Amino acid sequence: MTTHPASLTDTSTLLRAPIRALPDQLISQIAAGEVVERPASVVKELLENALDAGATEIQMRLDAGGVKRIAITDNGRGIDAEQLPLALMRHATSKIASLDDLEQVRTLGFRGEALASIASVAQFSLTSRTADAAHASSISNLHGDLQITPAAGATGTTVEASELYYNTPARRKFLKTEQTELGHCQDVAARIALAHPQVAFSLHHHGRVLSHWQAGSLHQRAQAILGEEFMQHARALEQSAGPLQLQGFAGAPAAARGRADQQYFYVNGRFVRDKVLSHAVRAAYEDVLHGDRYPAYALFLTIDPRLVDVNVHPSKVEVRFRDSRAVHQFVFHAVQAALAQATGDATPVHALQPAPVNYPAWQQTSFAAPTHQGVAQRTADYVAMFAQQPASMAALNETSAPATQEGPQAHFLGYALAQLHGIYILAQNAHGLIVVDMHAAHERIVYEKLKQALADHAMPVQSLLIPVTFAADAKEVGIAEENRATLQQLGFDIGVVSPTALAVRAVPALLAQADAAALARAVLRDLHDYGGSRVLTQHQHELLGTLACHSAVRANRKLTLDEMNALLRQMETTERADQCNHGRPTWRQLSIAELDKLFMRGQ
Repeated sequence: MTTHPASLTDTSTLLRAPIRALPDQLISQIAAGEVVERPASVVKELLENALDAGATEIQMRLDAGGVKRIAITDNGRGIDAEQLPLALMRHATSKIASLDDLEQVRTLGFRGEALASIASVAQFSLTSRTADAAHASSISNLHGDLQITPAAGATGTTVEASELYYNTPARRKFLKTEQTELGHCQDVAARIALAHPQVAFSLHHHGRVLSHWQAGSLHQRAQAILGEEFMQHARALEQSAGPLQLQGFAGAPAAARGRADQQYFYVNGRFVRDKVLSHAVRAAYEDVLHGDRYPAYALFLTIDPRLVDVNVHPSKVEVRFRDSRAVHQFVFHAVQAALAQATGDATPVHALQPAPVNYPAWQQTSFAAPTHQGVAQRTADYVAMFAQQPASMAALNETSAPATQEGPQAHFLGYALAQLHGIYILAQNAHGLIVVDMHAAHERIVYEKLKQALADHAMPVQSLLIPVTFAADAKEVGIAEENRATLQQLGFDIGVVSPTALAVRAVPALLAQADAAALARAVLRDLHDYGGSRVLTQHQHELLGTLACHSAVRANRKLTLDEMNALLRQMETTERADQCNHGRPTWRQLSIAELDKLFMRGQ
């Protein structure tokens, strides 16, 4: 006898069921499935409301990881007593009133559904008082009907949600352990607190203080949340172009992590997860990271609210840019510039004088007209590059500087003392001992010279004797047609043969031996996903890296002191000289204090 799996619904019942309007409570519970995923979602929504109300102090109190109780208290403007019922209605908000407001959202919240969604799946109460009110007022759903009652309380608002998912037990079963849910709440609190250093935050669990962040500068808040080690190695960043401004901290490649757990990107004060932005940052770190390491960073993008759509998903962590290509290139070049500072020129974050930062800064920014930015950097004629010897030890001798003339304090990397096992250079600077991996250091110098030589000329193109035709779907054909000028700028000539086929007639000369069809597909995919292509530069950099590795000074080669000093001087003026192009460090500093500790001096 054949058995069939049971269907989720009875088809005959569905055919007989009439179309009906759902009750408001059920509608709110359905919406809560997107807005209130877990206790951390409640914390996020209530913190955003408190910040939109102008709060300068916010307290978070949790029990059982937020499942039993979440109470958020702020000292913001408060809500008038007669408007409390409206606050719990779906799609009721004070933050937008028209389509024009929706197209230039300037607050963290705007959908008007968070409180209604939370109240539909939890025992909920809201107590608020405005500055001109004689007393606070409270509204709750604890007894079924919503009623306003007088209450005690200072100016501001307290929202309490208890027994999350008490009326939807199936959803409650999907929650994790208390510690796991608490960890998610802590992560949300830290993410929001990082972007708003002018606001004091405190987090309590079962009455015990877990975190307290005092109001201060962005530097102080970042140090408190990201840690002193991150700030010691991070590089401060501040760039602007037209309506775009980027500031924050880019972690040093040497301090990269095994997980992507310290990556914070904000758009107009809102934490976001956006593939265009993350791709741009990853591309900037491309040739300075070792292996499968992940960079750490805290970056804050300010953009005209009219140029970004935050109404993509109810969670509001996804955004869509009107010109994603320009944003991608701006972020890429800004982060790359911070990482490209020559050794000794980079301003360490701990050396900066922290200045108070008031977020969201975009509310006071005067935006200029947008500027067009190209999809990729110009590249060079590689034939000319290969025609000359890119770097040699003879060239190093031209910049030699004897240590006896200037002393060890004159240069950041000091002056050479000796060579160790034909591999390392030992040098002395004002802070102590410098140890340099001479092959890795010279490899970076040669690599940067090759990249510069490639960038100084127009893209050389190799026409194919026989065009390479490959099957393409409608999306790929559309991308090729829409981005024809961009593809030509990248060195490609890709034409439409039929509605289901494309032909590659020319490719960048440096990549003439690559699989033309696979390369074209990868470039088209990048253009669609990110508005630019990293595939081309990846292949070029791989070839240049191989050339640099073979051109660099080899281990066990004896160098004179003049040659060693010349190498140190070139390191000081070379971009990204702290790492070779494989991401390995090129030098390390041992301070006098560290050396004293090794020999227990002064103990």
